[in-house]
Amino acid sequence: MTTTTSTPEAIVDAVGGASNIIHLTHCATRLRFELKDASIVDKATVEKIPGVMGAVPQAGDRYQIVIGGAVQGVYTQIMELPSMKSASSMSDADVKAAARAKARGKNAIVDAFFEYLSDSFRPLLPVLLGASLIIAAEAMLDALGIIDFRDDVSKGASWVFVDSMWRSVFYFLPVMVAYNASKKLKIDPWVGTAIMAALLTPNFMSLGEKAYTETAEGSGLFTAALKFGEQVTCSTNATLGTESCVAHIFGLPMQLNDYGGQVFVPLLMVAVLAPVYRFLQKLIPTNLQMVFVPFLAFLVMMPVTAFVLGPIAVWAGTGIGAGLAWLNTHAPIVFAIFIPLLYPFLVPLGLHWPLNALMLLNIQTLGYDFIQGPMGAWNFACFGATAGVLVLSIRDKDKEMRQTATGALAAGLLGGISEPSLYGIHLRYKRIYPRMLVGCAVGGLIIGVFGGLKASTFVFTSLLTIPVFSPIGLYAIAIAAAFATSMFLIIVSDYRTKEERAEALAAASGFVEADPEETAADLALAAASADAGGHAKTALTAGTVTEIAAPVRGTALPLAKVEDPAFSTGVVGDGAAVEPSGDIIVTAPADGTVVAAMGSGHAFGLNLDSGVELLIHVGLDTVNLEGKGFDRKVQQGDRVTAGQELVRVDRTIVEAAGYKLTTPVIVTNTAAFSKVELAASGSVTPGAPLLRVTA
Repeated sequence: MTTTTSTPEAIVDAVGGASNIIHLTHCATRLRFELKDASIVDKATVEKIPGVMGAVPQAGDRYQIVIGGAVQGVYTQIMELPSMKSASSMSDADVKAAARAKARGKNAIVDAFFEYLSDSFRPLLPVLLGASLIIAAEAMLDALGIIDFRDDVSKGASWVFVDSMWRSVFYFLPVMVAYNASKKLKIDPWVGTAIMAALLTPNFMSLGEKAYTETAEGSGLFTAALKFGEQVTCSTNATLGTESCVAHIFGLPMQLNDYGGQVFVPLLMVAVLAPVYRFLQKLIPTNLQMVFVPFLAFLVMMPVTAFVLGPIAVWAGTGIGAGLAWLNTHAPIVFAIFIPLLYPFLVPLGLHWPLNALMLLNIQTLGYDFIQGPMGAWNFACFGATAGVLVLSIRDKDKEMRQTATGALAAGLLGGISEPSLYGIHLRYKRIYPRMLVGCAVGGLIIGVFGGLKASTFVFTSLLTIPVFSPIGLYAIAIAAAFATSMFLIIVSDYRTKEERAEALAAASGFVEADPEETAADLALAAASADAGGHAKTALTAGTVTEIAAPVRGTALPLAKVEDPAFSTGVVGDGAAVEPSGDIIVTAPADGTVVAAMGSGHAFGLNLDSGVELLIHVGLDTVNLEGKGFDRKVQQGDRVTAGQELVRVDRTIVEAAGYKLTTPVIVTNTAAFSKVELAASGSVTPGAPLLRVTA
């Protein structure tokens, strides 16, 4: 019985197995290995693996395997192999994130604070979204008059049970936050969870159970005789309608609060617990830590949280909420505009979660929330900007952006999640935010002018949760206006600069601008799989011979002599090269269309009218110069004629930087022809034959 080895398994075996891999990452088209010993890798064996387009040994023990557009999938499959579970591997994004983390500098404390907030909440997104959709369904049934969800008696046991399906998430939210926050600060998450859970137990909650008789009638204050006698007293604030109780524990006063749904409390508690926990680890012998570290942490932190941290966090949250309530009452238009303009800057930093906590607090104390309505204006302005990007990506045939925008828009409109739009699109293009903020202001203005909005419960603001808001009509008009404004501004003025749009159009034609950390071969490989992009080409009959002129003055070289394996091995296509001499002026070899003109000026993709698709790559690794020394004369989409200048190159700048000027000229659709051969030897001039292509 024979066993078929998959491509990922074959690749790992070919590089010497998982034990030979120190590090693995990938770029746009290739796997990048750092090996313990690269000398054991047989290049021919690697290149015979199905799906592998080429192998490129690097300096030292680095090794690249060219996969093409499927590289992400192959990388993922390799990392899922059992043999790779212990391998140290990161994606390019992970590597860059780690680099950013090392470069925090003087803002390290601020950055750490943002990360603490964000990482304490981000894992909860799925359950919060799931719960909010259940709430939305209930709100819709309530709005249609089918079930009155505000009356526990009339709706019956079945719907009370349905309520529990979402209330569990919000009531026990502080426990979940405590777990995540503890993990973030690298202490035992179950210790943090247990401390927070202590404030939600029936035992703790029973301290506030009372059978009281009101005194000081008409004054708005009362005292209550509790089942614990005079050990617990409560008072009510007539203005806010909130109740405050104090229990006397071992003779010390402790403010009682309902901590269900609180998030400030676990964040503050874990921040104090972490240094206490680490101190106990240093203090207690290793063989006793399993028992005594949690034990002493409980003895210290449960009282500290109940007596001090919990009340402080509640007071802080209540104070901020009261301030916003004052602004909403006395300057509703200002408030309604301020909130949607604030959110676009809070969400990327993870600072929107405290406001979400205030929404929960408002619902607990007031029975409704007034922040979510204006927040919805921000969300839909965000989604409108994404919709505008989607329209432009469809128009420009930008497949990658179309996929990104489609997924982000679906997550937004159906789930109320803005992160895919923000991180996937908006933060990448600086032109989006000003246009999106106009949409935020328009939606907020409508809400403020017409008296504001109330939300009956906490939800993610999506199309599915519109029934939660009152009045529904005002909310629908406001979010529609915010959405339409942002979308319109993006469509009419674009979200990209001229250079970014040119690069996107080039990518849509199949060419990919190389990242400075990628080699020029990556760009060439992308060109090898380029589509014609809709440009007309001559249909060649078998046997037709086409001569391709040299684009630059110099000495003709066989492709095999180019000092870049991705070119010399023909993995990106057959062709030749020119070693430029004198002043370097690169011209179009024939009439055609520029389908890629890299911003750095080092590479051009041409669809010639003859049907030949050509890549002209000026120099090796010159992408790293980022355009220095290159005076580009054409743009993507331009029509060019034979002899027309494409770019002028300053030889002294390139050579001073240590890069070679060898210029490969590659037929990227080599497979469409029976033969591509060198037609010149020695010196060549622009316009003289360099290649002979036979159909």
